[in-house]
Amino acid sequence: MKYKKWNLQEKLEILSSSEEIGVVETCRKYSLSTGTLYSWKKKHDNQGEAGLKVTYDTRSKELKQPEEENRILRKLLSNKEIELEVQRELLKKKFGTSDPRKI
Repeated sequence: MKYKKWNLQEKLEILSSSEEIGVVETCRKYSLSTGTLYSWKKKHDNQGEAGLKVTYDTRSKELKQPEEENRILRKLLSNKEIELEVQRELLKKKFGTSDPRKI
C-alpha cells in the first residue's frame, strides 16, 4: 500500500475538519487512521504548527552541501594518491629506487 505524504496545510485542514464533523468521519473522508489523526492533534497541541511540519528528509540542507563537498575532495585526494603512486613506480623503473631524495 502506498502511503500519502501530507503537507502542513493539508494536516491543518484535516485537524479543523475533525473538530467540525468528528474524528471518525474525518478519518473516513481522508482515508486516514485515527492513530495518525490523534498523533497530529497531540503534536499540534504541544508545539503548534511547528510540530506538524514535514520531517521526511532526515538530513538538513545545511548538512547535504558539506557532505557533497567532502565526497568531491575525497575523490580528488584519491586521484592525487594514484598519480603519486604511478610516479613512484616510474622512478623505481628508471633509477631503481622509489625515493626521489636518493637519486
